[in-house]
Amino acid sequence: MSTQELMAELARRIPAERLLQRPAQLAPYESDALTAFRSRPLAVVLAETQEDVIQTVRLCHRYSVPFVARGSGTSLSGGSLPVPDGILIALNKLNRILRIDIDTRVAVVEPGVVNLDVSRAVAAQGLYYAPDPSSQLICTIGGNVAFNSGGAHCLKYGMTANHVLGIKAVLPDGEVVQLGGNSLESVGPDLTGFFVGSEGLFGIALEITLRLLPKPERYRTVLAAYSSLAAAGNAVAQVVASGLLPGAMEIMDALAIEAAEAAVHAGYPRDAAALLIVELEGEEIQVEAEFAHLLQVIESSGPDEVRVAVDDADRARIWKGRKSAFSAVGRLSPDYIVQDGVVPRSRLGEALATIERLSRKHELRVANVFHAGDGNLHPLILYDGRVAGELERAEVLAGEIIAMCIELGGSITGEHGVGMEKRQHMPAMFAETDLEVMATLRRGLDPAELANRGKMFPGSEAPALHSRGPHPLEQQGIISRE
Repeated sequence: MSTQELMAELARRIPAERLLQRPAQLAPYESDALTAFRSRPLAVVLAETQEDVIQTVRLCHRYSVPFVARGSGTSLSGGSLPVPDGILIALNKLNRILRIDIDTRVAVVEPGVVNLDVSRAVAAQGLYYAPDPSSQLICTIGGNVAFNSGGAHCLKYGMTANHVLGIKAVLPDGEVVQLGGNSLESVGPDLTGFFVGSEGLFGIALEITLRLLPKPERYRTVLAAYSSLAAAGNAVAQVVASGLLPGAMEIMDALAIEAAEAAVHAGYPRDAAALLIVELEGEEIQVEAEFAHLLQVIESSGPDEVRVAVDDADRARIWKGRKSAFSAVGRLSPDYIVQDGVVPRSRLGEALATIERLSRKHELRVANVFHAGDGNLHPLILYDGRVAGELERAEVLAGEIIAMCIELGGSITGEHGVGMEKRQHMPAMFAETDLEVMATLRRGLDPAELANRGKMFPGSEAPALHSRGPHPLEQQGIISRE
């Protein structure tokens, strides 16, 4: 009855063309970038204003109906999957840059603003927004905030949390709050940091105040090819030990190179077993001095080939290949699962060797692309969902990689979040008391667990199920069709 009343209320407030209810209208929202899971919401609200979002959340609270916020749907952990019989609030139309203050280097944006559009808006003033996920051409700031996204340059500049100064948000009960402000200096608890990375469990960001940085005066980008992944991993350790702090250090293996070359023709050496991309950035005098040192370190690491970007176009080609790697893998396999576990840099070689062994054990190819500087792995497990048993083997392999990250002293997620996919690994990483504290904080803001219900916490109600038969997590009793 409550859902019928809710829909009647929504119909009075939201125009019919922005309140989607027919199966054909709902189909595009059944899944996010974790395509192995699907779930159909009760309805989708295409919000155009902050008030649309606030009123929808308040109605969901009044009638005890769960809701999920969604931007571009690029979540790789199932974080924006709909809750069955819940409302999905689409935020793409809230895409206005509300204010830019060049003097204080601040931009205030709505959650549907695309990541790269922030940098484009301030480029003429010599500024940019530092966090640069591979999906920055399409992912939104609201999603970046929800999952504390990083990117290739997070080694030097940090994650989204390091660049969000303030947030206006609607809490799960419909209350609108202002967290933080316009300054790096704040008084009292870091409530902005508390909200960033909460995966939609604490409500929905309506306005985000971002810190802008001056564009580096000089870039130096080096591409080194190696005959093995281990050699590339050792080169990372040598760069770190040298005392240099590059803006980015990325590694791609042979499969990732093959996919990127086929997709964007980046000019990578096709016979390399691994590529290492290292980029220095900053003031020209400093960068040139560090560049000479970097070349010495790279040469001493035994590369088969070293290339230096000769101009901006050359640099852009190198990065286009790396940032296209995820989507390009679709040329090699109809389906893939990507993980984002983290290991200490000192154990990177061990982790890669283990992934290679697990790949052979499960008879599935794995393309490795990762942020080498901070040990954030991105193994892409290739499978064909049309072949009986391949998805199950891929899920098991993914789980074993996550277990390895924990064993090596790392984390189950570096930037994609826990979402739906990695809930079952939380008890392996956190003590029971830790999980209970997290759950208590969540219930303090949302006693009925309406906001993004079923995500992050193990044993909670599952919001989505695999569409091609029983999912391995269902077989293990982690999720249920009931």
